[in-house]
Amino acid sequence: MNKGTRKEIRMAGFGGQGIVLSTVIMGRAVAMYMGMHAAVMESYGPESRGGACTGGVVIDEEPVDYPYVVSPDILMVMSQEAYTKFGGTVEAGGILIVDEDLVELSGGDRAKVFRVPATRMAESLGKKIVANIIMLGAFTGLSDIITFEAMKKAILAMVPPHTRDLNQKAVLQGYEYGLKLKTGVEVAP
Repeated sequence: MNKGTRKEIRMAGFGGQGIVLSTVIMGRAVAMYMGMHAAVMESYGPESRGGACTGGVVIDEEPVDYPYVVSPDILMVMSQEAYTKFGGTVEAGGILIVDEDLVELSGGDRAKVFRVPATRMAESLGKKIVANIIMLGAFTGLSDIITFEAMKKAILAMVPPHTRDLNQKAVLQGYEYGLKLKTGVEVAP
């Protein structure tokens, strides 16, 4: 299939990490704040918390004709189980972003790998629950798919009002980390 401007993004981890919320935020950022088309799909394991969870976003300048992520250009992984299951699905030459404290790489990855200490960064902000927002920020800094302003607007529109300051700090921290990784600047975990 000729992808053209179509971009496929998958985020995977376990229930309770905000995986589905993250994919909805990505879709909203693209559709509402960038004027592009997006389709969002999610899948849960049989458990609600702690079970496998994945979400996919298909982004295109044209209406999305097939909403499922088949071969992601970018894969974000926040659990070992998700890496084991989806690590081999990322497009050759694509981008693999992992939470370095939760995912041990097995090698042989076909994508360019970026390690982000998202959970540790979130803990330093006082709330482990924003690790997904840090991953979204890192994704934004590493890729040229969604602008930082669109991502930030989508996040602030989707999170509870009393958490907006924390989420704004989290996305900015992740974004700056992603930019440093992208440009090859050494980053301290």
